[in-house]
Amino acid sequence: MKRRTFLALMSLVLMGCMRDVQEVAEQAKGVGQPKQRIAVIGAGLAGLAAARELQAHGHAVVVVEARDRIGGRIWTSSAWPDLPLDLGASWIHGLDGNPLTALAETLEAELLVTEYEKSIAYDTDGEPLSDAAEAQLDAWRDQVYAALAAAQDADEDTSLRAVVDALFAETDQSPQTRRFLNFLLSSEIETEYGGSAEDLSAYWFDNGKFFPGDDALFGAGFQVITEHLARDLQIELGQVVQEIAWGQAAMRVLTDQTEYLVDQVLVTVPLGVLQAGSVRFTPDLPAAKQQAIEKLGMGVLNKCYLHFPEAFWPADVDWLEYIPEEHGAWTEWLSLQRVAGLPILLGFNAADQGRAIEAWSDQAIVASAMGTLRTIFGDDIPDPLDYQLTRWASDPFALGSYSYDAVGVSPTTRKALAKPLQNRLFFAGEATEHNYYGTAHGAYLSGLRAAKEML
Repeated sequence: MKRRTFLALMSLVLMGCMRDVQEVAEQAKGVGQPKQRIAVIGAGLAGLAAARELQAHGHAVVVVEARDRIGGRIWTSSAWPDLPLDLGASWIHGLDGNPLTALAETLEAELLVTEYEKSIAYDTDGEPLSDAAEAQLDAWRDQVYAALAAAQDADEDTSLRAVVDALFAETDQSPQTRRFLNFLLSSEIETEYGGSAEDLSAYWFDNGKFFPGDDALFGAGFQVITEHLARDLQIELGQVVQEIAWGQAAMRVLTDQTEYLVDQVLVTVPLGVLQAGSVRFTPDLPAAKQQAIEKLGMGVLNKCYLHFPEAFWPADVDWLEYIPEEHGAWTEWLSLQRVAGLPILLGFNAADQGRAIEAWSDQAIVASAMGTLRTIFGDDIPDPLDYQLTRWASDPFALGSYSYDAVGVSPTTRKALAKPLQNRLFFAGEATEHNYYGTAHGAYLSGLRAAKEML
């Protein structure tokens, strides 16, 4: 969305008081422009942004949310009083021109800028990469991206794994080469996009736009944005939507507890929930939309926060990278020591590895993480005082972290997912965002786009 359009939309966002959806609709009858009764399914960024915009235009809006909290895949934990931690989305990715930056500035939110340049990489044995090994890794990086660029000009789409395996077949095929190639796939691509290299489309895996500038965490957590957007909205928590009947003049949204009679519905549930068929549509969605839901991939990125009594790792770095024996195991760590002054490490597991560890016990996950840290820093490092873990693929109201472009998609796939139906049934959420999918700002922009369509 062009910045001018975004600013014009934001200027329309007024404070309003929402009462019962039926009551407001009745009061509006016969007075000026007819007002719509609108149900927004999901109180994540997309749903809150759309609901706020629609209500500002005088429509009767109710946000129906399955969880007992707002935010969706934005989830700020307050389990540790010294630092709110984001278990879902964490960063504003690209501060320059990002609409979330504008919101953060309006709220005077504290931002903690992390820097990828402040990093150190460790080899499989736990030793920092030598200059020669770093040069070799850089050379492989160049070859991997050159091979992917060539694959994007091929006659048929294929997976990233197939491209890199073909590259590996042309090498010495040593275990170290395989580890380096797997590390590049895991740390730079799978962790970024959430999808497995086996599934990511070589044609379209990077088919997105980015805002320039630094990346920043919220000092008080991403909740400052969702709480702001949720002000004065009617939000019904703990309402699990089971069916959306959109074939009659009055649409019905049926939950496990009640039903809502409305004129329009905006669906913002995650792609994983749509793929699982958790919400029944009556009549069925058109074939093109069902195909879009099936073709897109739902990725996984899980977090493991470890709180230590003190920092035993370099205090001047933000990122610790590790080249594991096993593909994807604890390749990326974020330190909160420099940016927040706290001895906390955040370990990531993405894609296949991220899904696999969800079946482990908490103790097994922490033990595995500590095994990697002790390989790097020695057996004498302390045990963590506490931990916090995520299991996004097992979350019934998410069933994954964010979407990616799988083999077989095209640039029109997300547009098909986002397309409104009969000016009655609308769709938003990061998976419907053509340019900024897989991001918090993409979810936010999709909500504004859907609100504009509905208006």
